Amino acid sequence: MPNIRTFQRSFGGGEVTPEFFGRIDDIKYQTGLALCRNFIVLPHGPIANRPGFAFVRAVKDSTKKTRLIPFTYSTDQTMVIELGAGYFRFHTQGATLLNGGAPYEVANPYAEADLPDIHYVQSADVLTLVHPNHAPRELRRLGATNWQLAAISFASSLAAPGGLSGSATGGTGTTYRYKVTAVGEYAIDESPASSAVEISGDLLEPDAYNTINWGAVTGAKRYNVYKQSNGLYGYIGQTDGLAFNDDNIAADISRTPPEGTNPFSGAGNYPGAVTYYEQRRCFAGTKNAPQNLWMTRSGTESNMTYSMPSRDDDAISFRVAAREANTIRHLVPLGALVLLTASAEWRAGGADAIMPSTVSVRPQSYVGASNMQPVIVNTNLLYGAARGGHARELAYNWQAGGYITGDLSLRAPHLFDGLELADVAFQKAPTPIGWFVSSSGKLLGLTYVPEQQIGAWHQHVTDGTFESVCCVSEGTEDAVYVVVRRVINGQAVRYVERMAPRLFGEQENAFFVDCGLTYQGAPADEISGLSHLEGCTVSILADGAVHPQRVVTGGQIVLEHEASIVHVGLPFEADAQTLPLAFETAGFGQGRQKNVNKVWLRVYRSSGIFAGPSFDSLTETKQRTTEPYGTPPALKSEEIAIMVTPSWGDGGQLCIRQHDPLPLTIVSMSMEVSIGG
Repeated sequence: MPNIRTFQRSFGGGEVTPEFFGRIDDIKYQTGLALCRNFIVLPHGPIANRPGFAFVRAVKDSTKKTRLIPFTYSTDQTMVIELGAGYFRFHTQGATLLNGGAPYEVANPYAEADLPDIHYVQSADVLTLVHPNHAPRELRRLGATNWQLAAISFASSLAAPGGLSGSATGGTGTTYRYKVTAVGEYAIDESPASSAVEISGDLLEPDAYNTINWGAVTGAKRYNVYKQSNGLYGYIGQTDGLAFNDDNIAADISRTPPEGTNPFSGAGNYPGAVTYYEQRRCFAGTKNAPQNLWMTRSGTESNMTYSMPSRDDDAISFRVAAREANTIRHLVPLGALVLLTASAEWRAGGADAIMPSTVSVRPQSYVGASNMQPVIVNTNLLYGAARGGHARELAYNWQAGGYITGDLSLRAPHLFDGLELADVAFQKAPTPIGWFVSSSGKLLGLTYVPEQQIGAWHQHVTDGTFESVCCVSEGTEDAVYVVVRRVINGQAVRYVERMAPRLFGEQENAFFVDCGLTYQGAPADEISGLSHLEGCTVSILADGAVHPQRVVTGGQIVLEHEASIVHVGLPFEADAQTLPLAFETAGFGQGRQKNVNKVWLRVYRSSGIFAGPSFDSLTETKQRTTEPYGTPPALKSEEIAIMVTPSWGDGGQLCIRQHDPLPLTIVSMSMEVSIGG
């Protein structure tokens, strides 16, 4: 059979499992890869080797696991919170927040074993943290180096008025009882009721009235007055002063003083899930009441008061009546409030706003979620399955009239089966990617654009294991931070590292090393400050040119030539492998031997390109062309032809590698393949 030409216009299918190699009818086969390691699949089809990770700082105690949590104070002020056993640290823009030259820290009560199960939600400058073994807490940002952690007081922020007294004008003989509450700004928060005051008078007499007096309450804007009627205290009026006259006002017993409660007092009553929904802070999943949900009074953060009879803005408490008793693990605000348990997904809401009289809970599906905190992507939800280790998505479907869930790992189960997902973060820009930390130590990337039906997996490895990930906005991009456990100079260490921008501008700013640092200044041949890589063999990019590798000794390396912009860090390889070749013939080419003779790669701003029939038999493309002597080979944006080493086999696959600290973006690929009998 003569030679044939193939053309792969896109790699948007991402990496698929070897068990998928027979599905040549599936669109993902036409655009997929057998291996996509340390390459990122771009939404529009190309693959690009991932940028490196820059070293930020070692965690406080490398013997213990550490977790990263994002914090956004404003559009231009974000923090990555290092949550460790007994402490918080703070990182931003690739550096650590210092106070007096040392990392700024805030103490916390959490042990290492608690860290994976801490769930959180942020509102303005307050981060709420919950764990079933600890009372709920708030981490408040009061200033750049002034953060405070405190247990939450589930009560009104206003004290009950004190010093009540009363007098009667005109008549005696009838006992009247009154209570007063303080009301905050915008009438949102109302304090508990004061102690009752008794007045002996007769309001049926002409011109008779009772006067109630009380002391001022800090933060109060007005005061509500209630009068006893038929055993209940009903509302009779409001004032912004410290006295009120009752001239026989009828008590409205449909509006009574709020009654306080704290459902989270004592061990066994601490919630494990938290979120905000419709101006209420919501909690769920205590050990003693695993299927209960609590919502604060509308418009308040911590007020759990209610009235008898109930009012629309009262705090809400109810139990989800499910077929199986499973703890509510997550609360997620989408179009409705989504509740995730270990066996099902639920939707909570009301006809319009959620109120005590309208709240309803309906099951959506029966799959179940792991304890990994989910992330919201547009109007979708990414979360881990309760069993099997797969990643799932949940989204509203108008045809079903509710939320449906799907398996995102269906075509790449080899990356998930027998493993667990430990952490997840979503990077919106420049490329929408969900980053999942696997118990295998890999960082799994999912290029995810649900409205375009784009979902492509790629795996990422380093000289170590990934343990945590988070994303925060920094400048015009989302920065990806990770905790990596490495072995450096024989010692196990844990580092906080930040993924470098892929949009690097000039060639000399390309950062494609891990755990790396950058020297920028006057030309120099000695690069120091590398003690975190002591004893390691490092890759080097000096003024845009690949420098021979060096071993870090005494925290420094010596270059062959002086350079002014030098990136130094651990090397890593980016590998891609095409799927077995299928073409239009009897049996789609199965059972025929194949040999790739030549390949044409269309690349964009790339250098250091190797290709071949296997990773053990690679051919390097010619890089230098007409560049002046002493300058690095220029990045290429063109079609490159490579004569690969002949090798007959049944797959007709091509392997591509980038092992230099240089960028490589493959836009499309064409191969010339000889077909045997």
